[in-house]
Amino acid sequence: MLHIDLWKRVLIWLTCAVGLWLALPNAFYPRVETHNDAEAAIAKGQTGPELSAAAATWPDWLPSGLVNLGLDLRGGAHLLAEVQVGDVYEARMEAMWPGLRDALRPERAAIGTIRKQPSAPDEIRIRIGNPDGMARALEVVRGLARPIQTLTGVGSTDIEVRPEGDQIVVTLSEAEKLASDDRTVRQALEIVRRRIDEVGTREPTIQRQGADRILIQVPGIGSASELKDIIGTTAQLTFNPVVARGSDPDAQPGVGEKIVPALDEEGLYYTLESAPVVTGEELVDAQPSFDQNGRPAVNFRFNTTGARKFGDYTAENIGAPFAIVLDDEVISAPVIQSHIPGGSGIITGNFTIEESTNLAVLLRAGALPAGLDFLEERTIGPELGQDSIDAGKVATMVAFAAVLVFMFLSYGLFGIFANIALVLNIVLIFGLLSLIGATLTLPGIAGIVLTVGMAVDANVLVFERIREELKTARGPSRAIELGYEKALSAIFDANITTFITAVILFAMGSGPVRGFAITLGLGILTSVFTAIFVTRLMIVMWFERRRPKTIEV
Repeated sequence: MLHIDLWKRVLIWLTCAVGLWLALPNAFYPRVETHNDAEAAIAKGQTGPELSAAAATWPDWLPSGLVNLGLDLRGGAHLLAEVQVGDVYEARMEAMWPGLRDALRPERAAIGTIRKQPSAPDEIRIRIGNPDGMARALEVVRGLARPIQTLTGVGSTDIEVRPEGDQIVVTLSEAEKLASDDRTVRQALEIVRRRIDEVGTREPTIQRQGADRILIQVPGIGSASELKDIIGTTAQLTFNPVVARGSDPDAQPGVGEKIVPALDEEGLYYTLESAPVVTGEELVDAQPSFDQNGRPAVNFRFNTTGARKFGDYTAENIGAPFAIVLDDEVISAPVIQSHIPGGSGIITGNFTIEESTNLAVLLRAGALPAGLDFLEERTIGPELGQDSIDAGKVATMVAFAAVLVFMFLSYGLFGIFANIALVLNIVLIFGLLSLIGATLTLPGIAGIVLTVGMAVDANVLVFERIREELKTARGPSRAIELGYEKALSAIFDANITTFITAVILFAMGSGPVRGFAITLGLGILTSVFTAIFVTRLMIVMWFERRRPKTIEV
């Protein structure tokens, strides 16, 4: 006999209600978006009657999650930038010269005078006064080589040293160049992401392409030139004394103090002296390394001015913490263990190798490490995006209407039940997209249109099976029950294979392909749910009320 437990009925209708609740804001997109933007501005400390009025455009007790519109729907800017990784080599060589000079000075008795010679950007040439001391000079310089840290451990050294007559030639090793290129692109990627996030745009696409390129797509921004200006701004990196730490963001700081949140520890706030000890402009380098116990750490180095200020401060504040602040967020607050002369220090902690690498990236994120060469620039106007939305709406409505008419003409009352389930199916898709904050692109709309056509497949299988069972004269109740039971395996087999394809597309694809995979995958899940549970529940409720002796499908 047809029967569905009460708790199952409540759960099915509750799921549909939650989906409708989550999808509701998308029906009032401009109002909710204005509300969300105003709330974000208020959260950053901005105030004003305009913001308060904008925040009040949507009730706080209603959900405010929206389906983000991609670049092709909303308009915006598209940039493809190539990172000039070679620029870093010259800076590394320049930063290395003081250390080489200081290491060779005590050996003057054996090697003679030390003179830096004109050289290529990616090398240092040092002429020594006494060529007979070349062996000793090479030994000293090679002693400055550092092991290269990788995710698999320690590889080769970072420099190569060779003699050429009375000159010592120091270059970066090939392994170090590869590692440096990777760090440079990662650093540029992090800086670009932080700069764009500051603008508050919704769901920008910032991803690495190939070895040295970055794809940047920002919906809702005016033009590509405006986006380039945003990327060109400089991050603010400072090293500040720590006064206290706590969990109250509204605590009143003292004169000359400020409260700054921790980057990686939610709910933790630091009270800092507003005047920094040194700033990111005085930071020369920060690299992942290992401490004396072999644990991952981060080495950093200041220029001459920063080294002097940092050395004086650490000598006077042993045992006190100091904060590394990036864009008004504390990324680390190590304790000063000893006097740190020379402008070099090490940050230790319970880091993994990947975490120490990421921290080094953040420390270097005060400015772009190398120039960006913009290979491709496009500005997509909102009118073009609106045309895409309108075309997608028309396509969806035409497909939707065609399926509704077909199902009604083919299956009568049962077709109406399937049509109601199809409407709920679309609602559930938008509810899930809003819940996970997914980005809807033009291929994503194509996935929804495809889902509309595929959504009734399960119902068609069930209804055709019910027709066959009715021919056995077992009665309508038994025919409906057997129709669902025998069609279930075919429904799962057909949808699981398609769902696996969607997962593979999402994992292996990028951009538009992933947008299509998301809507297709979610559409399969909601289609199976509405076909197996929602349509069946409506049929059971109708059958319990009418108790027909015969049915037509």
